[in-house]
Amino acid sequence: MSEEHVVELRVNGEAHRVEADVRTTLLDLLRDRLDFTGTKKGCDHGLCGACTVAVDGERVVSCLTLAASIDGSEVLTVEGIASGDDLHPLQHAFLDCDGFQCGFCTSGQISSAHAMLAEHARGDLSTASFEGSREDVVSGCSRLSNAEIRERMAGNICRCGAYANIVDAIASVAGERSA
Repeated sequence: MSEEHVVELRVNGEAHRVEADVRTTLLDLLRDRLDFTGTKKGCDHGLCGACTVAVDGERVVSCLTLAASIDGSEVLTVEGIASGDDLHPLQHAFLDCDGFQCGFCTSGQISSAHAMLAEHARGDLSTASFEGSREDVVSGCSRLSNAEIRERMAGNICRCGAYANIVDAIASVAGERSA
């Protein structure tokens, strides 16, 4: 016998109240109940990153996140990164740099990169942060190197191998922010 739970959350700024089984993942709630189909179900084991979204500003793999566990949270999906019909600079960069091939992982890549850029901007460090000069680490890692982008995006797999273009797309947006 399953137990139903009322989940209240904001997705891309819009309030939702949904009754769902306590075992329902955020991914299934987004795709099947709320029709946010940009978030993809890849491996369904938290290994590929295709289902990455931001919950309260932090990246999560939505296939492993129970919807009931984020009751009251703010969720940002790939659909919410754009401003209406105007693409976010990161989305433009993926187009300009050809940061996708088949496109299946692209929504997770963009969602992850969007949250990663915010993490970097607030000074969060990665293991690659310590491979640069001491001044870069002390200053909050103001420059986002390609090696650091690769490290921070390691949880997102592209089966087509568009990694170089994905890194270029993220680097181009990171460069605009630091300039």
